[in-house]
Amino acid sequence: MRLTHWSDYSLRVLMYCAACAQRDKPATISEIAEAHGISRSHLTKIVMTLSGMGLLETTRGRGGGLRLLKPARQIVLGEVIRLTETDFTLVECFDSEHNTCRLDGHCRLKGTLRQAMDSYLAVLDGVTLADLLEPMSPPGAGARKVVRVVKHIPGLPDA
Repeated sequence: MRLTHWSDYSLRVLMYCAACAQRDKPATISEIAEAHGISRSHLTKIVMTLSGMGLLETTRGRGGGLRLLKPARQIVLGEVIRLTETDFTLVECFDSEHNTCRLDGHCRLKGTLRQAMDSYLAVLDGVTLADLLEPMSPPGAGARKVVRVVKHIPGLPDA
């Protein structure tokens, strides 16, 4: 499955806002657009949608910006993807209204792909926005204690 740009950009906006949660000044659409090289007008539409979904608080005017409406630990990726993706029809036989596949009901493809989709979403259901912002362990770190080194991460605000 491939996510739409809409979902991809939605996740980027939410991650950016989560990374700014401790800042006095909220994130802005312009700031996020510049950090990711995405059209400001396109991000405005995404932000308005995320706000309507109850994920973001938007404040207009000087000193305004974007803030998460709930803690990043409470925002589950699977829920975000279900809200931002419009089509989970991987193959024609998933859509009973428009299905013309002659194999439907006689092959195992539909069940296999349904199981794969369910597994995909189950993984996302186990990840929160906060999990995405955890520092990555260096390769081979294993059980060793990882020391958090604050450095610039492209696309996210500096700490």
